Parts: sequence; C-alpha cells; structure tokens
Amino acid sequence: MRLLLVEDDDHVAAALSAILAKHGFTVTHARSGEEALQAVLPTAQGDRPSYGVILLDLGLPDQDGYQVCGRIRKLTTTPVIMVTARGDVRSRIHGLNLGADDYVVKPYDPGELLARIHAVSRRNAGPEETAGAADGTQLRLGTVTVELPTRRVSVDGEAVALTRKEFDLLALLAQRPGVVFRREQIISEVWRTSWEGTGRTLEVHVASLRSKLRMPALIETVRGVGYRLVAPAP
Repeated sequence: MRLLLVEDDDHVAAALSAILAKHGFTVTHARSGEEALQAVLPTAQGDRPSYGVILLDLGLPDQDGYQVCGRIRKLTTTPVIMVTARGDVRSRIHGLNLGADDYVVKPYDPGELLARIHAVSRRNAGPEETAGAADGTQLRLGTVTVELPTRRVSVDGEAVALTRKEFDLLALLAQRPGVVFRREQIISEVWRTSWEGTGRTLEVHVASLRSKLRMPALIETVRGVGYRLVAPAP
C-alpha cells in the first residue's frame, strides 16, 4: 500500500517511515501543507496518485493542518488520519467534521497507528482492491477462494471446512495480501481480546490453516512482528 506521510519533522518522518516500510508500506513524505496538496493533485498527464491512507500531522509550518485536511478532502476520498498532540475532544470533533477518518494523539504506540491504518483502509477499499473479487465479497488468491458472505473457502473448487476463528483469521489476512498484520492487531480483531495469553492460540490457528489449505507458504511468519498472506500466482 502507498501511504502519504505529511510531517515537517524529518527525524520523526524518518523513524515512522522505517516502521511503515517494515510493514509493507511505500511511503511518500511531504514536509508541508502545500507539498501534501501537490502530492494528491493529478499529474500533467492526468494521472491521479493512488494512496491507501494519508497520515496528516496538524503542526505544519506553512498552513493550519485542519485547513489542509479540508482541502485534501475536496481533492480525494483517500482516508485521512490526523496525527497531533492536540488531544481535547473539541479538536477531535473539529477534525472529523472536516473529513478526517480517524484521529491519533501523540505520543502513540506504533502498533495502534498501524491498526488504525489497516482499519480505515479496509473501510475505504473498493471491489477492485479485494484481491481480484468481482463484487467485493469474494476473494481469489491463486487456487484459494474465500466467499465472505457465506463464509465458505475452497481450494481448486474443493470445499475446505474451517472453524469460525480460522475463517475470520484467513479473511482478515486475505483482504490485504502482502500487508503485515501485527500479532496484537490480529488478536484484537479476530478474538476481540488482548494479546496476553492468546499468542499460542494464534500460532495454532495459523498452523491449522496452513495444513487444511495444503499451502504452508500461504501465510508467512514475519519474525517479531506478525503474519502476512502471500498470494500465490493464479
């Protein structure tokens, strides 16, 4: 996923870009409001840059971050996550009313920020972004087909029986092939609980999915971080 990072502090931007790159993001860095607006404008050839998410710091040197958010929203529907030290409720409401999709207050945990990025990008995903699904409800991953409404999974047309949590885990990873999901995020979204005491359960479910789908390489372990789905060739 391409991501536009709007941050005037180069040290903060470099550290955050390194974390995002580690989790599969391609980051474009804008140091001012004007650079951010130029980054979302169509090119001279008429092509519009495609970003999955825009991370917008409000403390910009040339323009008020809220103003930039309002102008960005007039140019693109790309999800915007405001990142700021202003944590009062009034500031959050103002940002959301201007079109921001989420609001993260500094200092924040990188894991929380990554979870919020994934959450807003999934809400904004269109059918063309769901691994080749014709109508946004069926995910095709090589020979694997995941039908979201019916909760059915098949390999080469042969049905595979999964438990409820196995399906939820596969569906989560399959909606963003190649994107690394942190263990904490997976536990939160699939089991609706905290990481403590649930880590072994996640490992067991991943092993079971690899076995049932007969594709050990489909779900890749990213050491020290989490898991990602590696979509096989059609």
